[in-house]
Amino acid sequence: MRIRIVDAFTDRPFSGNPAGVVLLDAFPDDHWLQRVAAEVNLSETAFAHPLPPGGEADWALRWLTPVTEVDMCGHATLATAHVLHTTGRATGTVRFAARCGVLSATAAEDGSLTLDFPTSALTPVPAPDGLAKALGADVVAVHDTAAHIGDLLVELPDERTVRSLAPDFAALATLSDRGVIATAAAEDPSRGYDFVSRCFFPAVGIDEDPVTGSAHTALAPFWSARLGRDELTGLQGGARTGLVRTALRGERTLLTGHAVTVIEGDLLV
Repeated sequence: MRIRIVDAFTDRPFSGNPAGVVLLDAFPDDHWLQRVAAEVNLSETAFAHPLPPGGEADWALRWLTPVTEVDMCGHATLATAHVLHTTGRATGTVRFAARCGVLSATAAEDGSLTLDFPTSALTPVPAPDGLAKALGADVVAVHDTAAHIGDLLVELPDERTVRSLAPDFAALATLSDRGVIATAAAEDPSRGYDFVSRCFFPAVGIDEDPVTGSAHTALAPFWSARLGRDELTGLQGGARTGLVRTALRGERTLLTGHAVTVIEGDLLV
């Protein structure tokens, strides 16, 4: 059984967000999936198997962190689509049946892949007690995405503040279902991005996720409303960074990026 490590939302190895990808004939028991994800020890490992032709989806897809299964994961979906296209198991658009519904990934001639995900609803909320202290930064505004991805989207004063964050992860883990998306407008949009973000998910075993596709289903409508454009580019990450091109299409958000396979080997158990 082949296992691959794919860097998503980048066209260069050792950047973007790494995900494990395992293609199966069918899903084994949940305990086996969780143990493999723990062994891979990346933010998410994707497991997929083909579905019978003629249905609403082509592949079943699940994502697991080292400690739990999650409902939605953008970068591991991009990584899975990359593996399917580069190994000849998919062409054009591939549809995935997941816990959050049917998702699709479409390949372009330039090697990029575009994910079609549901747009996250945003509800303005007061900043929870302890949020500013846990982040170590002043908070401008807070929106809740609990009905969709389970995060607090937190606007900070500027790009420099986002880049310099050193959060208290134990404190952050108590503040939302999944985590916190910290974001600010780009200091200089001529550098090729419109906003910056960092994502902290200690509640699901991920202190910081380098580049988070699902977070951009909330970032896209948030920054579209502020900047007055439906097509934007986000730069995410601390030590590792990646670019996500977003296009807001009402109840759907398109997320475009590249991916690179960096490791391929055999899973022996």
